Amino acid sequence: MKKFIRVMKALSDPGRVKAVKMLEAGELCVCQIRAGLGLAQPTVSKHLKILEDAGLIQGRKVGRWVHYRLAGDQGSEYGRAMLEALKAWLNADKDVRRALAGTPAPRASGRSCPAQGLKMQGR
Repeated sequence: MKKFIRVMKALSDPGRVKAVKMLEAGELCVCQIRAGLGLAQPTVSKHLKILEDAGLIQGRKVGRWVHYRLAGDQGSEYGRAMLEALKAWLNADKDVRRALAGTPAPRASGRSCPAQGLKMQGR
């Protein structure tokens, strides 16, 4: 029951749901997720930690940056079920579409974060 509740709580925040929807396109750096959400970096990092603790996403360190992707088979059974359902949900939602439109495209390779040169909110 605790794992189920953790997944549901993680998905109870619109920012975290938008982050999950953004990660459906592939692995993203925290900078890219921040750009899409338009939130401060510490807030985004907190959201990502909650999603990771719920088994919905996985992070890996690449140089100075952390890249995140959906957990897939590595996550909890509840997380897998919700990630599968979310693929078909909210695709037409204006807030989700806005977040997706503001997200720099995933970069296949390279050492720098593609969003590094973006003007960060509050900076």
